[in-house]
Amino acid sequence: MDVSFLGGPGPQRGVGVVAPFDFALDRELWRWVPDEVSLHLTRTPYVPVEVSLDLARLISEHETLGDAVRTLAAVAPEVVAYACTSGSFVGGIVGERAMCEAMSRAGAVPAVTTSGALLEALVELDVRRVALVTPYTVSVTRALEGYVARAGVTVTGCAYMGLTRQIWKVTYREVVDMARRAAVRGRLGAADALFLSCTNLPTYDVIPQLEAELRIPVISANQVTMWAALRRLGTRAMGPYQALIDASARSGAVLPGRTSGSVLPEVSEASEEKQQEGWT
Repeated sequence: MDVSFLGGPGPQRGVGVVAPFDFALDRELWRWVPDEVSLHLTRTPYVPVEVSLDLARLISEHETLGDAVRTLAAVAPEVVAYACTSGSFVGGIVGERAMCEAMSRAGAVPAVTTSGALLEALVELDVRRVALVTPYTVSVTRALEGYVARAGVTVTGCAYMGLTRQIWKVTYREVVDMARRAAVRGRLGAADALFLSCTNLPTYDVIPQLEAELRIPVISANQVTMWAALRRLGTRAMGPYQALIDASARSGAVLPGRTSGSVLPEVSEASEEKQQEGWT
């Protein structure tokens, strides 16, 4: 069948995505993207370091980001996004802004990062108190807590997994269980929203379920990254009844009172080094 009369595919708008070398959830990113937008992914160079603050610093160096963005220049994206939570909060709020500036200089286009998009989403949803779920070790989780706190947002509860590799293998059931633990009302009150951290943590299908159960907005690393990048294009992210994307899904309800929150234990550097994959 001759289809040449159709004139080829319609025009596409491009979002360039710089991801860490171990990023494994390309398909999840695409699920938030409308048909008229293409994602152009590139990755940072491999380094033999497990998920940690050291790795976060290595994969967020300005030279590394600039090189990655320049690899996308030939396909002319209209915006670039750095899809890594820890890599974009490890330098704090000032460091995150400097990363965006470095990427914009390299690509001559607007730039966003996952952690910058997180703060943007918290403002959009008028969140003053947030609960956190992370797959990270204690030290990385605490760095995220500090980043959020410096933005003026109170962390009401936190649950973490202690993983240092293969985070994409975490199941939805595990994500939901951790979310329930983190969202329990603690001494700082109920959370206005829940954040599922790490772009390598699968979250797409659990967001509507958790929002219905917890009755607060639930946002995730990949969701906020795509939402913020597409916002720069003047278009909307796609998603099944997610509060960040669909204003009609914002109930404004909060959790009823419960007994105790999940807190991070005090640990020494030695015990931190001994953490293994799995629940902590």
